[in-house]
Amino acid sequence: MGDGHVRRVLAVLLTVLFVSGACVAGSETKRTATGFYFDTVVTLTAYTDDPELLNEALEECARYEGLLSKTLPESDVWRINHAGGQPVTVSDETAEVLELAQMVSRLSGGAFDATVAPAMALWDFTGDDPKVPDPAELAEAAQKVDYTKLILAGNAVTLPEGMQIDLGGVAKGWIADKIAELLRQRGVTSGLLNFGGNVVTIGEKPDGAGAWRVGIQNPEEPRGDHLVALYAKDLAVVTSGTYERGFDLDGVRYHHILDPDTGMPVQNGLTGVTVVGPDSGLDDGLSTALFVLGLEEGIRLVDSMEGVEALFITDEGKIMATPGAAALVVS
Repeated sequence: MGDGHVRRVLAVLLTVLFVSGACVAGSETKRTATGFYFDTVVTLTAYTDDPELLNEALEECARYEGLLSKTLPESDVWRINHAGGQPVTVSDETAEVLELAQMVSRLSGGAFDATVAPAMALWDFTGDDPKVPDPAELAEAAQKVDYTKLILAGNAVTLPEGMQIDLGGVAKGWIADKIAELLRQRGVTSGLLNFGGNVVTIGEKPDGAGAWRVGIQNPEEPRGDHLVALYAKDLAVVTSGTYERGFDLDGVRYHHILDPDTGMPVQNGLTGVTVVGPDSGLDDGLSTALFVLGLEEGIRLVDSMEGVEALFITDEGKIMATPGAAALVVS
C-alpha cells in the first residue's frame, strides 16, 4: 500500500459496543414492526403518531420482494432469468435497481456482479451437509458471469440464455432507502431501519439524545456480538461479512461472497467490510465489491468516491477505517 493510502486509513483499536436506540418517546410514540423479506429479518423503528405507518412500510417491503426476488415465480427477476434470452419489460423500480447494480459493477471493474447467480446456485451455505461444488461445474458456471452482457434499455432487459441475475446484493439497501423515504414523507424525523446487515438511520434519537449508535458485527462471534459501533445520523451503515451465510470445512471458511471470476468464496484476509454513506443501495453493492477487491484496491475505490467511507475487518481482528469512518467510531 502506498504512502498516500497509509495516510488515508487508520488502524482503530476496538472495544465491544452494542447497538442502542432511544427509549424516550417525546411527543411521538416509539413504534416497531418486524417482517421477513429476502431471507432477512427486517425491523423498522420510528417515532410516529400513525399506528399503521410501519405496517404500510412492511407491505411495501413485500411488494418490492415480489418484484425483485429471484425465487418468486413471475417476479421481474424470475421472468428475466426464465426468458431464454428474449427481452423482458420490467417495472420502473426493477429497472432502477438493475441500473444501480450495473453502476456498482462498472465502478468496481466487475468485483460486484449481479449475474453471479449461476455460480451461487451451486452452493448451499445453510444445508445440513455442506460441501464444495464440483470444480468443473463451478468453472462452467463462472463462464456465465458477466455483467456487461446484461442489456438494459429503459424498462427492457435482455440477458443471454443460460445466464441469471440475483439482485440480493443491492436490493435490500435500495429497499431500505425507499422505506426511509416513505417514512420521511409521512413526517418521521427519527427512526432506525434494520435490514439485517443494512441499517438506515433517520435523523437523531428523540429529545436531542444525539446520533444513533449502530453496532458492527464481530465476524468471529455469534450474532449480536459487536466489535465496534458507529454514530450515524441520516446515514446508511451496510456490512458484508463471512459470518452472514457460510460453513467451515477442513479449516476453511466458505461464505456467500463469491469471486465473480471463479465462483469461489473470496479468500483475501478480510472477514467484513462496512460502508457508510447517505445512499443505502449504493453502500450495499459497494460493501460486496470492496470485500471482493480486498483491502488495498478497496481503499483505492473508496478514495475515488465522495461521501462514501468504509471500515475493513481483517482475519486477524484488526480494523482499518477511512478517516470519515474513523471519525464516527464511538469512543
